[in-house]
Amino acid sequence: MSVSISFLSADRAPFQVAPLELCAYLGERRGLAVKAVILAGGMGTRLREETEYRPKPMVEIGGRPILWHIMKNLSCQNLNDFVICLGYKGDYIKDFFLNYEARVNDITIELGHDGPSFQHSKSDEEHWKITLANTGLSTMTGGRIFRIRDHVKGERFLCTYGDGLANIDLKALLDFHTSHKKIATVTAVRPTSRFGAMEISSDNQVKRFAEKPKAEQWINGGFFIFEPQIFDYLDAECVLERESLENIANDGQLMAYHHTGFWQPMDTYRETQELNELWSTSKAPWKNW
Repeated sequence: MSVSISFLSADRAPFQVAPLELCAYLGERRGLAVKAVILAGGMGTRLREETEYRPKPMVEIGGRPILWHIMKNLSCQNLNDFVICLGYKGDYIKDFFLNYEARVNDITIELGHDGPSFQHSKSDEEHWKITLANTGLSTMTGGRIFRIRDHVKGERFLCTYGDGLANIDLKALLDFHTSHKKIATVTAVRPTSRFGAMEISSDNQVKRFAEKPKAEQWINGGFFIFEPQIFDYLDAECVLERESLENIANDGQLMAYHHTGFWQPMDTYRETQELNELWSTSKAPWKNW
């Protein structure tokens, strides 16, 4: 049965929106990002222990790929339309989502008769629209975004990396971006140091010891918001974090949203273990579902 919901436009003309399109419609009316672009094509060479046979975004945290955790976190904040930029071992990611319903639901297999068949119920767990875009094996980050320009159709969009987790407040990020009316917002974070820090007096006495303190300098934590004009700064070969963002900043069009909460990339095997430990002890700050 087909169901739609009626609205009145600004000139009082009635129009209809189907329920599945309602969230996207409301997001556009409120000026919010309605799509999330996820960069998932890198080779993950610093995590070779895990990425020799699968792409880095498919390395698992608590039995689910980190990519799933990122999408789940965004989905719980009303972003359900994803464009995933594929590259290295992209077929692995395609296979995961093509078989997602079979992975998360019970399956009944009937052998014999007219051939094998299976049945499974549809999942109510996720209501995601996912575009899996082949953006090239060795394409740089800016080039990957440039190659999916037709999938965002001139809209404002969120962009993030497929290998990092945070408990970022997406509404606050979007409100900040909307307020300054610039082309781009980057989330600035202060990463935790890998090592303890000591404050030492002039007579060599340790005055203070801090285990893994926050760094003093702010760095790029991903979770960008881009206006359509971002594509004026991109081409098929560019690196987002170099010439593209540098040129946007030089033009006064890049603003920083300060995130002081949890943020953790997954660049090393040790960081993978740390994220899994947070999950297994039910202390995962990014879990908002």
